[in-house]
Amino acid sequence: MSVPNEQEVVVMGEKLSPQDSPTAAGNVTPPEKKKWAPLRTFLRKAAVFGRVELRGIAPIPIKERTVTRTINVFTLWWSMSVNILPITFGMLGPIYGLCLRDSSLVILFFTLLTTLLPAYLSTLGPKIGMRQMVQARYSFGRYLVSIPVLLNLATLTGFSIIIAVVGGQCLSAVAGGGGNVLSVNVGIVIIALLSLVISFCGYRVLHVYERFAWIPALIAIIVAVGTGGEGLRQQTAPEEAVTAPAVLSFGMIVSSYMIPWACLASDFTTYLVPTTSSNKIFWYSYLGLGLPTILLMILGAAIGGAVTNVPSWSAGYESNLAGGVLAAMLEPAGGFGKFLVVILSFTLLGNLAASSYSVTLNFQLLAPGMVRVPRYVFALILTAIVIPLSIRAAVDFFLNLENVIALIGYWSSAFLGVVMVEHLYFRRGDCESYDPDAWDTASLLPLGVGALAASALSFGLVIPSMDQTWYHGPFAKTTGDIGFELAFVVTAVLYIPLRHLEKRLSGR
Repeated sequence: MSVPNEQEVVVMGEKLSPQDSPTAAGNVTPPEKKKWAPLRTFLRKAAVFGRVELRGIAPIPIKERTVTRTINVFTLWWSMSVNILPITFGMLGPIYGLCLRDSSLVILFFTLLTTLLPAYLSTLGPKIGMRQMVQARYSFGRYLVSIPVLLNLATLTGFSIIIAVVGGQCLSAVAGGGGNVLSVNVGIVIIALLSLVISFCGYRVLHVYERFAWIPALIAIIVAVGTGGEGLRQQTAPEEAVTAPAVLSFGMIVSSYMIPWACLASDFTTYLVPTTSSNKIFWYSYLGLGLPTILLMILGAAIGGAVTNVPSWSAGYESNLAGGVLAAMLEPAGGFGKFLVVILSFTLLGNLAASSYSVTLNFQLLAPGMVRVPRYVFALILTAIVIPLSIRAAVDFFLNLENVIALIGYWSSAFLGVVMVEHLYFRRGDCESYDPDAWDTASLLPLGVGALAASALSFGLVIPSMDQTWYHGPFAKTTGDIGFELAFVVTAVLYIPLRHLEKRLSGR
């Protein structure tokens, strides 16, 4: 892992070197900076030893792309996926009237398809050396990129809220769901604060944590399946035959879980050496993200189909939803089972910390001048946002889950349609065409009007194709929700002529 040069470290918006210490001979610290001197000194030393990443969104120079441990890519995605979050999403299958077989097929095919996007974009990180949303400036421009960045922040914050709620429910379930012992709200606070520590430190600590976090998670999930195996067989048969709208609408939920990872994929690979095999990165990303997601979502669909037929599971579901069901499944294991539920709640930290890490980078892209605010400060801000919103979202969790996740799929599909066409069509897949010196100079970047117009115009077809609890489009009443497919395809098609027109008129 490469760290900032010991002779020059950026701390709290300023470059510090060892002689900048308040105790250095001949160095007089101005009064307005004196109160921050201990924190500056601590962060400089932490950066030198690689414990806190102080680099923000600036492109990573080639000399600092030195990580050779490619397997980190696999363990990162694997640990982000081996937890109870995919199980929670899989439980939505029976809500759409799908039996276990139909839910499993939807999960399998939609996951295999949509995982292609984050896996491919992960391969660009080492070659371009830019975070995912920085790369987006080369299509959306210096200023208009703030719109997809804002949407990405809302997406990552939404995921963070979902994860915090699920973790809080697990911790509360261990205490029997009693508010006098450990309420869901207290559990949410614990999960949010623990994830803050990892995301605050940054890239290196994140990868070290993810390297091992999946092991206890996998053990706990296997034990839960073993102790609850008899209950899993008690599936409820759907009252009606499966319909295309039900399949596509649940497919939208599955896709909305997978596609947003593409909007931050290269954030986790920028420190790899530029010559790292793209095939390795692709397959490590594809298998690390896709395989556990498929298996755990199918497990969630099985749990969702059986929960009403097992009294203890049903009671756990009523009190703490997914966390309560898992606690009921592990109840035969006694005290060890409760310990495993705690482990399951803490395994969500890997997912939450990775999302929070990307949030800290996206904040710096949101508006000019925010790049001067240190990355780790935004980790504190995110935690302050997530805790109260998670407490509110926990009141009607599955309704909020459906609403938030579905909206995520629409905008991110349109965004990725632009990014993929820009890279594969206009730049012919050439990573050297991204001038690293232009990343923060508006005159050297596209205006972004073509990208934004293509994305916005695609919603002329996306909106009639939505199938949500609060809106049923006329197309969706017949086909089911096909919004994310249309968002990607229509935006990609429109972007080609609109970008050509923009280049002709602006010369950029």
